[in-house]
Amino acid sequence: MQIAALLSGGVDSSVAVHLLCEQGYKPDLWYIKIGMDDVEQGYSCPQEEDLEIVQAMAHKYGLKYEVVDLQQEYWDQVVQYTIDKVRRGFTPNPDVMCNRLIKFGAFHQKVGHLYDYSATGHYATIVEGPWVEQEGQYGVASTEGFIPLGIDSRQVQADAQAAVPSRWLGTTPDPVKDQTDFLAQITGLQLEHSLFPIGRMDKGEVRRIAEEAKLPSARRKDSQGICFLGKINYNDFIERFLGVKEGPIVQLETGKVLGKHRGYWFHTIGQRKGLYLSGGPWFVVKKDIEQNIIYVSNGYDPEAQKQDWVNLDDVHWIAPLPLLPGQEWQMQCKFKIRHVAELNDGVLSVRANGSCHLQSTKLINGVAPGQFCCIYSPDGRICLGSGEIVQG
Repeated sequence: MQIAALLSGGVDSSVAVHLLCEQGYKPDLWYIKIGMDDVEQGYSCPQEEDLEIVQAMAHKYGLKYEVVDLQQEYWDQVVQYTIDKVRRGFTPNPDVMCNRLIKFGAFHQKVGHLYDYSATGHYATIVEGPWVEQEGQYGVASTEGFIPLGIDSRQVQADAQAAVPSRWLGTTPDPVKDQTDFLAQITGLQLEHSLFPIGRMDKGEVRRIAEEAKLPSARRKDSQGICFLGKINYNDFIERFLGVKEGPIVQLETGKVLGKHRGYWFHTIGQRKGLYLSGGPWFVVKKDIEQNIIYVSNGYDPEAQKQDWVNLDDVHWIAPLPLLPGQEWQMQCKFKIRHVAELNDGVLSVRANGSCHLQSTKLINGVAPGQFCCIYSPDGRICLGSGEIVQG
């Protein structure tokens, strides 16, 4: 079996390579270069240390390594997506799009298609098993037992002619590190060619293995932020493209002007830091894009930023559900709208046009248009996909 291992220089991908070698495989190591090397414009992503670790891993295990340059693809598909969403007042997630379009997209088109599988250091698992009906419920007949998907088979019909999924994106036992939300836009075909060697481990176990194996990245800190920015501040990056446009900060409940902001594109729903208002804490609860107004509310976790529903568009199912097209149906599910450990319970209603309404069993805060809402099976074991949050 030929495996391409995507090595970032971090401990997770290094342990993934170590485990593959322990199992007798000899993966080829690939480092994806995405940082923009335009120092004059302020785009730099330090990669020297990353490459030193990649080289050390290759030497330690007697593996080949190469660098694949995907800088232009990253700029065209991920950076431009981020700038466009911010310009329109939305809250983008470039990490989600990087996985779909770069690590599992452009890399596969350039290199990955030459291999049987591509392995990464993501905290996620693969669930094997066909789509089946059991006791009035559609679900997955996995090797670990039947996993209900929350779809009542008496309310909706399956398409007998559709391809039946047999490979699903599973969550990891460590809910804090689980990264299925970052993978929730990949396709079923991309998943078919993916391996997640550390998927059933928690971070402590990964660190322990790295220490015991004396891996060069064993004590390296986890990376933070968006790589293409390097050491550039996010707001400085946004200002370079969108400029500054002053507008009022208004208290939602009273209409009182509390201060000024430098442009709605510097703020997102649920934001607390960076408002520079006295008498806080203050939270961004609403944005008027046309009037360039930021609305805020006072207090810890204010009720003004909470709601018990989410509308979704462009819902993407990782393993396409073989249901008859044009049907309206509902499913019990768990979901989350940001990278947190806790999953919420809800009911997803799928309309005939494909748009969705998600009704939560409790109030949730910080719902921001442009973010991705990830949908899970009722027991939280399978990530089914995600959709983009849209305004009411």
